[in-house]
Amino acid sequence: MAMKLDSFLRSFFLCFFCFVWFLTFPAEAAVKKYHFDIKVKHVSRLCHAKPIVTVNGRFPGPTVYAREGDRVLVKVINHARYNMSIHWHGLKQFRNGWADGPAYITQCPIKTGNSYTYDFNVTGQRGTLWWHAHILWLRATVYGAIVILPKEGTVFPFPRPHREKLIILGEWWNSDIETLVKQANKSGLPPPVSDAHTINGKPGQLFPCSAKSTFAMEVEAGKTYMLRIINAAMNDQLFFAISGHKMTVVEIDASYTKPLTTRVILIASGQTTNVLVKADQPPSRYFMAARPFNDAPVPVDKKTVTAILKYKGIPNTVPPSMPKLPAPNNSHVALSYNKRLKSLNTPQFPAKVPLKVDVHLFYTIGLGANPCSTCQIGKRYAASVNNITFVMPKVGLLQAYYFNTKGIFRTDFPDRPPVPFNYTGVPVTANQSTSLGTRLRKVAFNSTIELILQDTNLLAVDSHPFHLHGFNFFIVGSGVGNFDPSKDTATFNLVDPPERNTVEVPTGGWAATRFRADNPGVWFMHCHQEMHLMWGLKTALLVENGKSPEESILPPPKDLPPC
Repeated sequence: MAMKLDSFLRSFFLCFFCFVWFLTFPAEAAVKKYHFDIKVKHVSRLCHAKPIVTVNGRFPGPTVYAREGDRVLVKVINHARYNMSIHWHGLKQFRNGWADGPAYITQCPIKTGNSYTYDFNVTGQRGTLWWHAHILWLRATVYGAIVILPKEGTVFPFPRPHREKLIILGEWWNSDIETLVKQANKSGLPPPVSDAHTINGKPGQLFPCSAKSTFAMEVEAGKTYMLRIINAAMNDQLFFAISGHKMTVVEIDASYTKPLTTRVILIASGQTTNVLVKADQPPSRYFMAARPFNDAPVPVDKKTVTAILKYKGIPNTVPPSMPKLPAPNNSHVALSYNKRLKSLNTPQFPAKVPLKVDVHLFYTIGLGANPCSTCQIGKRYAASVNNITFVMPKVGLLQAYYFNTKGIFRTDFPDRPPVPFNYTGVPVTANQSTSLGTRLRKVAFNSTIELILQDTNLLAVDSHPFHLHGFNFFIVGSGVGNFDPSKDTATFNLVDPPERNTVEVPTGGWAATRFRADNPGVWFMHCHQEMHLMWGLKTALLVENGKSPEESILPPPKDLPPC
């Protein structure tokens, strides 16, 4: 008996010593491995059941956790009938576009029965990002969160929360979305709007057959919580609020901000926002709610999605109170919220805004329509950048560039639209046609770019969440109407502008961004509204190699999917 006790004590103290050593020894970069099985699962929402494509049978999919400096390997095995690719939205993928994920841009898709391992390093980034399918409309159900923790020994630049929760906003269609999209393409018209928005895959108790499955979050009075909010919706930017509670924005698109306390946030498709919420209200049950902001003459799903913030000890029989969300077309709230966002800009987290600009780009974005003899209405809606509707290639653009394959793309994308006009004046309906092409803009490594994105009234004005792969950019200015360089440039914020990977171009307005092209490769740039992306509102930036191997594209991995 004494020998057993002695052995137990030795084992206990050895384990205790190892645990203390683990906590105190400086952590080195780790390798995080994940396994994504793409497979179909039957899911029921709004009293309707249907098969959907999922990762590991989960909707939303699993969260990828990593720490700044880690190496991440995600093996994706495709068991579904659709080709698949996964984009790691917001991860910069330095020199490693092979792991970026958009189909036919940096890779050919993973075919049914095949696999591909996305192998990437998390360098110089920490915060909330997300992953999603980047082919067809499959990201309607194939998406999940990426949580990047700071390096060991590094603290948040804000009070550490008691706990964290993921809030992933999405959309749900009762019918199969790929079937709806095929029907829309055949007719030439847009697909129908979604039947509901979702929070963590659930529509909330305002919808039929949804009350019992509504997402709920329990809090303790007096404690502070961090919500990592992701807008994975296909087409809508959303107002989000919590009844009775204020939120303090501390991060957007994995970039720290100056603290901004607000009753409501606006989050565009593709964007992420971290907020701190203090449980400082009378203990009860409170709705968290979201619904679209839309100030354009286009249809959207206007219904409200809800989840519940519940104080500990409060029974579920207490009815939750509803927050007061802005009117769906309240552009004043939307514009003023975005203008109040500022980068943290501290010595530890500086805002490295380019002050000198090497390349000036002015891109008009808008809608159009091209003749279609097989379409029911005789034409098909289109979208364009500088009046060019992007044509997707049949092989990956990055492969074509790396291996110098001719005839796949051109590098003559124009810096300005072909014909200047009153971009946001009366609707232009006389000439709705666009030109077609796979045309890229080539820029030198480490050059500084100023990119002005200008909405147009071709058919109708609309807002556009524009996402640039491989980079963050600083949003140095925005406004309504036509961009006027003689006046608007003087108003740019070059000190602490918000840093994002997705900028919301306001309806009938413009947004000005600046960034340094220090990441060689072919990088997709597109509207994150899936409908506009489908119609061709996209292009790509080709950043040339620098002078050294450390400034050049890495060789492709051996298991890169064939075309």
